[in-house]
Amino acid sequence: MTGRGDPPEGPPENPAGGEDEYRSLVFDESFVRAARLQEFSARERMGEHARAVRSLPPGHPSRPSRSGSRAVIALVVLIALAFSLAVYTGFRHPYPQPAARRAETLRSTVVPLAPRGTVPGGTPERLYATSPAAEYPTGAEGINFPAVRRTQNFSDSQVTAALATAKDYLVESSLNPDVLGGHALRPVEQLLDPDQTAQFERSMSTPADDGQHAATGWLVRFDPADAELADPQVRVRGTLSYAEAEGGTLEVVSDHTFTYALRSAAGASHETGDASLFTVRRELHFRFDREDLRLHRTELREAHVRAGPQSCSADAAGALRPLLAGERTDGRGPAGTDPYTTGRPAGALCGTLAISSQPSPAPPQGPEGGRTPRTP
Repeated sequence: MTGRGDPPEGPPENPAGGEDEYRSLVFDESFVRAARLQEFSARERMGEHARAVRSLPPGHPSRPSRSGSRAVIALVVLIALAFSLAVYTGFRHPYPQPAARRAETLRSTVVPLAPRGTVPGGTPERLYATSPAAEYPTGAEGINFPAVRRTQNFSDSQVTAALATAKDYLVESSLNPDVLGGHALRPVEQLLDPDQTAQFERSMSTPADDGQHAATGWLVRFDPADAELADPQVRVRGTLSYAEAEGGTLEVVSDHTFTYALRSAAGASHETGDASLFTVRRELHFRFDREDLRLHRTELREAHVRAGPQSCSADAAGALRPLLAGERTDGRGPAGTDPYTTGRPAGALCGTLAISSQPSPAPPQGPEGGRTPRTP
């Protein structure tokens, strides 16, 4: 048996009393193999600090229960299902479908006004100076807005948008020289609701005095073979009014008188070679829904037109046919009507063009939504 402090296989080869003073600190291979190794566990290494965190007993308020975990899982599942349903619905129906409302068919009346005698002629300046249109503004300056106030369901800006669209329609359909001469239609058509496009195009291609397809119900147009503008400055005066209508729509009513200086398209009138005046009174009823306001378009529902001087027998459905300076009406009155015949009588409406020597007063401005009275 080895002595205390000696390795199991005896003392080292270095004799006692050698010069190596650190021999007690040197362990040879046999000593290392004989040493007992022991690995402490984590709990043993921590000693007294092994229970630093204490587990909560079951049922403690701060300890989540198994039923609470189930509720959280169920909530997550419900949220995931709701999100999936929303995504699926969005792909199937990406935009809400608004209630469909189709534009109505335009109803129009075009009445020729016959002169009592010979149509006077002269220069445009002299004719305007001695006519009721002497103090009328020129062009679009004669189409003015009323005071704008919001309605129950339309804001100030929406009312203004409706009035602006109505004014643009009046300018393009009554003052545009290309439209007046029968050379352009697009400036008017692009302002109409697409539901009225088919009716408008039929009225232009095959006009008829049937209350629905008169081209002159939609716009002012002269036969380019008969007359042309002698002065591009058209005199205009009238009113615009508005009111909220049923079905969540906004209605605008325009009532304007347009006075044109015309001359023969051949360069000279039959007798004097001078210009003459031609007057058109247009009362138009516009209707706007919110889509129309957004897209700057309108639905033209009614048009009442009186224009002269023309002969009562003139077919004014396709184009207005003015009597020029020095001309007289043919003397024929409205066509006879058989009360036993059904349907709309053709050419049964005609009026007398009365020209006063003094300017007529401006049409009264009605209250919001009011309509000015119609006079010949």
